[in-house]
Amino acid sequence: MKKNEKTIKLKTELPGPEGQKLMKERKEYIPRGVYNLAPIVAKRAEGSMLEDVDGNKYLDFAGGIGVLNVGHNAPEVVEAIKKQAEELIHTCFHVAAYEPYIELAKRLSDLAPGSTSKKTMFANSGAEAVENAVKIARKHTGKSAIISFDYGFHGRTLMTMSLTSKVKPYKFGFGPFAPEVYKAPYAYCYRCPFGLERSECNMKCVDNFAEIFKRDIPAEDVAAIVVEPLQGEGGFIAPPKEFLQGVKKICEENDILFIVDEVQTGFARTGNLFAIDDCGIEADIIATAKSIAGGMPLSAVIGKEEIMDAPQGGEIGGTYGGNPVSCAAALAVLDIIERDNLVERANELGGLMKARLEEMQDKYSIIGDVRGKGFMLAIELVKDRETKEPAAEEKSKIAEECYKKGLIVVGAGLHSNVLRFLAPITMNKEQLAEGMDILEDAIAKFA
Repeated sequence: MKKNEKTIKLKTELPGPEGQKLMKERKEYIPRGVYNLAPIVAKRAEGSMLEDVDGNKYLDFAGGIGVLNVGHNAPEVVEAIKKQAEELIHTCFHVAAYEPYIELAKRLSDLAPGSTSKKTMFANSGAEAVENAVKIARKHTGKSAIISFDYGFHGRTLMTMSLTSKVKPYKFGFGPFAPEVYKAPYAYCYRCPFGLERSECNMKCVDNFAEIFKRDIPAEDVAAIVVEPLQGEGGFIAPPKEFLQGVKKICEENDILFIVDEVQTGFARTGNLFAIDDCGIEADIIATAKSIAGGMPLSAVIGKEEIMDAPQGGEIGGTYGGNPVSCAAALAVLDIIERDNLVERANELGGLMKARLEEMQDKYSIIGDVRGKGFMLAIELVKDRETKEPAAEEKSKIAEECYKKGLIVVGAGLHSNVLRFLAPITMNKEQLAEGMDILEDAIAKFA
């Protein structure tokens, strides 16, 4: 792409004639529960650009919902996939081991925060990673109860749906849920569950977490807590470090494992390779996925050696877990993150985006909060800054207006009033400015 050349190039109405035809077939043959953010039928992608079947080119601020930190079709990832596919596509690791699985497990175990020796296993999705983390924790501790947090999202399987907070669309009508799952308040400072200001709260949320052992479940029965260090679907809620540090301390005092869900926050997104590293905490288990393999299906469970070795042979794993092609792609992703200093770049681009979002906040009262870390940022939209009434309808209109102008964005939040940004960390500053201009125009139109 030439310098100063616009990424967005719209040739037809949206969607175009071919897109309309395919979306009609999609409606006929694919269940409505498998939703689409916008009526886009993609054909090709590169970097931060996505092209549809009618030749319209969009700027992608969604990144496959946090999957494309290294960008669409990163050349090194594509080459790694091709090379591995020519040699070995599948054996099932349980039948015959292979080098990419072993090499990737070694690299992730060494890269995970903390000084304790780690081991790593692979699955296919973020939900599978969280499921396996819970299984391993229960096996290691001999206890069954799990605590998760308000506003959290962990997946759509039975266990991860049970851990998740948002009822619609994720839980409504799908019960009964997995037993022995309990919820605790999260440090959502913009909407403090205790009605306190950050300057005066003395981390009431940490004290309240400890009360769960008196209120709901004895600590002796709790195997683990599962927490996002920065909530994703919950609306990019970034808690104070003291909250996570305080919860970790309580877990240590009560022999409870500390499981960190880094499915969306991992791999340089927050300005650290893993978001928990910013808190100076060593997790007992990390569940991660999404950007681990540049778009290939893969997830990982990384944990302390003694914990990961609790299950016996055959008790964890799966047919496709750690597929050799996906593992080869993941190794290329790690190379790109290291070579191109994407941790630093996430902080650089995030600083530029945050400054622009805060400028918008000063101009448009509809923006109640700007938050996040690194290049994982969001805005919460409200009808009134005093009452903080959620502006869910306005959020949808702004997202649709962005789409009409060629910018792909994605929403979030318990109240569906948050716009979150997960653009590839490899995007250039001109693309960032192009997208922010469209976003501001859309906000101005509906503010």
